[in-house]
Amino acid sequence: MERDITPPATTLPADTPRMSRPQRAAAAIKDWVVERGMRPGDRLPGEAELMAHFGMAKGTIREALRVLEAQGLIRTRTGPGGGAFVNEVSEARARALLGNYFYFNEIGIADIYALRRALEPVLVTQLAGQLTDAQIGELEQVMTAYETPPETIEEAERQRMAELDFHALLADYSPNALLRFQCRFLISLLKELTICRKIYSREIPGFRESGRDYQSRLLQALRAGDAGAAKAIMRAHLNTAQDIMEQQESVVLRQFLRETDRQ
Repeated sequence: MERDITPPATTLPADTPRMSRPQRAAAAIKDWVVERGMRPGDRLPGEAELMAHFGMAKGTIREALRVLEAQGLIRTRTGPGGGAFVNEVSEARARALLGNYFYFNEIGIADIYALRRALEPVLVTQLAGQLTDAQIGELEQVMTAYETPPETIEEAERQRMAELDFHALLADYSPNALLRFQCRFLISLLKELTICRKIYSREIPGFRESGRDYQSRLLQALRAGDAGAAKAIMRAHLNTAQDIMEQQESVVLRQFLRETDRQ
């Protein structure tokens, strides 16, 4: 007889799907791993011990482990020394999974920049006066990728990716893991959205120069520990970038509609 491990009853929205028994078992195993303080690489007990501990049948435990593996929270290995091991979900995997969620949602440039304008000024306020010389040097090194005007569209696109890398690197330096992830996720969306890729492949006069000027002044404020100036510069930078991107978005969409009408 399987022991019911359903959590205490709570009031859920009407459209909340009921968790299956393997899903509830997976949630219980996950909580148990946290309670025991297990770390990535630690081996989970075998099926028999998990069955005894949770009072669940072998089939339920196996399905629960498959759920956890699909979530990236464990990895399994066969053969001598094999079994199920606690696994740390990488940021890249988490971003990819979250990106899949938004794949069928209409996310636009305005949506992304609305959050960037809220988060990145906070980020640089946090970093002002806290960056090491080595970190400032890393940011300056990224900026060398777009120091000179591009000679081809392909080079222009690479430079715009590097401009976004500058912001991703700033996020890397944040001690706030949630802020770091959110900022980097928004930047990854800008790199991957089809409309953005179309914009980045266009010649946009002044875009590179404007971005580089803002970033140079931002580094000066960060080095000087001037949080107020850093926040103001980042806000102005993002406002300008959004205006340019939305203008180009309109151009690209109009071009697409004309091409569609001709077909």
